[in-house]
Amino acid sequence: MPTQIATLGGGCFWCLEAVYEETNGVTDVVSGYMGDEANLADYATVSSGKTNHAEVVQIHFDPSIVSYEKLLDIFWNIHDPTSLNRQGADIGPQYRSVIFVHNKTQEEIAKASLHKAQKSFSKPIVTQIVPAMEFYKAEDYHQDYYANNPNQAYCQVVIAPKLKKFKKSGLGN
Repeated sequence: MPTQIATLGGGCFWCLEAVYEETNGVTDVVSGYMGDEANLADYATVSSGKTNHAEVVQIHFDPSIVSYEKLLDIFWNIHDPTSLNRQGADIGPQYRSVIFVHNKTQEEIAKASLHKAQKSFSKPIVTQIVPAMEFYKAEDYHQDYYANNPNQAYCQVVIAPKLKKFKKSGLGN
C-alpha cells in the first residue's frame, strides 16, 4: 500500500516532529509551513507574522500500519487544541492548531475525530480543518531538530516532557 500524507499544525513543529518520528508506521516527518497564498515561506517571514502560514509537519505514513485516525488521536493528545494561536509560550497565528486535509476522506475523518476529541476537553476545540495548500519545507536546521539537539533548553523544557507523555500513553504503537 502506498504511503499517505497528513499535514498537521499544533504549535512549534519541533514538538510534533519529535512525537511523530516515534510513531510506528510513520516513514518520514518533514517540518515546514502551510496556510497562505504567499509564495514565500521561511522561518524569518513566518515568525514575523507577515504571512498566514502555520508551522506544520507533513507526516508520511503507511496506512496498513497506522491509520489517519490514529495520527489524529495522537494530535489531540500532544497539544492544546483549545488554545487559539498559541501553544505555551509560543504565541502567534503561526502556532495555531490546524489540520490541513488532502482529500474529502481526510476531511470527514478529521471532523469526526474533532467531534470525538471534544468530549475530552472542557473548553471548545479551536482547531481549523482546512484544505491543504502549498507546502514549504522548513530550513534544514529545523529538520530532526530534537534528535539533533536533545540537550538544547527548548528541547529539554518543552519537547522532552511531550515525548515522555506520548511514550507513556501507548499511542505510538
